[in-house]
Amino acid sequence: MRRYDMMRGDMKRICTAVLAFVFVVTGAFASGEAEGPSSRDGERLRLATTTSTENSGLLEELLPPFEERYDVTVDVVSVGTGAALEHGRNGDVDLVMVHAPDLEREFVGDGYGVERIGFMYNDFVVLGPDDDPAGIAGMESVGDAFERIAEHESMFISRGDDSGTHTKEKDIWAEAGIEPEGSWYREVGQGMGAVITMADDQKAYTLADRGTYLAYQGGLGLDVAVEDDPLLYNPYSVIAVDPEMHSTVEHDLAEAFIEFVTSEEGQEIIGDYRVEGKQLFVPEA
Repeated sequence: MRRYDMMRGDMKRICTAVLAFVFVVTGAFASGEAEGPSSRDGERLRLATTTSTENSGLLEELLPPFEERYDVTVDVVSVGTGAALEHGRNGDVDLVMVHAPDLEREFVGDGYGVERIGFMYNDFVVLGPDDDPAGIAGMESVGDAFERIAEHESMFISRGDDSGTHTKEKDIWAEAGIEPEGSWYREVGQGMGAVITMADDQKAYTLADRGTYLAYQGGLGLDVAVEDDPLLYNPYSVIAVDPEMHSTVEHDLAEAFIEFVTSEEGQEIIGDYRVEGKQLFVPEA
């Protein structure tokens, strides 16, 4: 009986030790103090940006250095500026990278964004087919060029998606005093790359940011018909979503990203990015 009691006591001590070990390990994993398969990977930053920055290929150069430095994964939602800002209003993303100043000011003024931070720019260009049916090539005024397109009822492809490009296009039509309508004017609700491809297929005119055009230029039958009008200036801003509006927003990571893209390193990446030797964006922080 004595030997049995000793064995039972040993087994009890072993079980107690095993249970204590389990509790310690479980608590360590729960608190993040232990490393292992169930430990948390790097954090995630949610970025809503325009199709122009995505289509141009810039993000493929800009994001990896930031992700590596901060051990974070950037989840990108590529949409038009209007939709990107709506994601911000809903708290679906932590920050937005957009290019429609009036919409950005409204976003910040309504309390959804912390501050507009300008960090780069390029410009818009009017693209047209080789045969230039409206005869706008080389015109200095983009408003006059739009007026001539309307007079000739030459095919024009509009993004029609409340993006920064679409907003600029509407400003130009307003400058020309024209409400575009008719079979010659098509609003397609597509991103910049898709619209450029569509305009090329249909031998139509369109408004595009220069960066995306240069990224898609190879093999296109579209030429730059009008450029360098001050009205075609295209600034980009990055805005952190206000955490007071949405408690789920990763504000510290959003601020870190803004600091990165406006830093000497981030600005150098933007300035050095080229497609076929041509610079797509100009740093402006």
